[in-house]
Amino acid sequence: MTESNPKTIRIKINEKETLVPSNTTLFHLKNQYKPKADLMIYNGFPANSDRPLKKGDEIALIKKGEPPSFEELESLLLARHTPGVHQKIKTSTVGIAGLGGLGSPIAIALARIGVGKLILVDFDVVEPSNLNRQQYYIHQIGMPKVEALQKNISMINPYVKVQTYQEKLNRNNAERIFQEAEVVVEAFDRAEEKAMLINAISEKMPDKYIVAASGVAGYGDNNEIKTIRFSSKVFIVGDQKTAAQPGVGLMAPRVGIAAHHQANTVLRILLGEEKE
Repeated sequence: MTESNPKTIRIKINEKETLVPSNTTLFHLKNQYKPKADLMIYNGFPANSDRPLKKGDEIALIKKGEPPSFEELESLLLARHTPGVHQKIKTSTVGIAGLGGLGSPIAIALARIGVGKLILVDFDVVEPSNLNRQQYYIHQIGMPKVEALQKNISMINPYVKVQTYQEKLNRNNAERIFQEAEVVVEAFDRAEEKAMLINAISEKMPDKYIVAASGVAGYGDNNEIKTIRFSSKVFIVGDQKTAAQPGVGLMAPRVGIAAHHQANTVLRILLGEEKE
């Protein structure tokens, strides 16, 4: 069959392009390709009823508990994505400066959506007090954060390339480290480090987007965490006021809200939704 044949349509089955008869329905497809499938994902959403298929549809057929082949794994990881997203971001590179309460969940979120390459930078090691909000485990205490997070990402999505730098960022090495990144995420704790990185990237690599954070401590109102466009290339996430200090700690819920604001802003940039 050829695509020009009006009696066929081109769809994707578990991320593989396939020609099927134009009168094919979802249930017919399941019965033909994976009759024991427990779950049918139709264009990113679970489907329980039959429907006719159309050109460009993306279908994932999954049997629960069945280990996929390595070739199938990536497609099944991405089955619930909005169609077309992975194709746009799988060649993208994102840099993350700081792998603490913001940087580690941002890295995990970007790995789960299939960003092609992550550049991870942190000079520190995992310590017990990190575990209240950071994406590490007890057995990783004492490990360099770059090493621990790389291992955790590999257990989630082995298709993501991870480049690590266990060093302290400064104005002199930021350009070298982040030269390949399209977007740089600022995920530091200290205000002076935040300012240093934003200024260094803006001055030395003005073509790059920066997604920073300011004001994520405590347990204030969820909706005070906002994403603002500070300039054409700089976005800042947070409430702009609540810094960590004695009596106001950093905890997983609010830090996590801000981290995922940052991750979603990165995704929107990569998808071309935040053009100047």
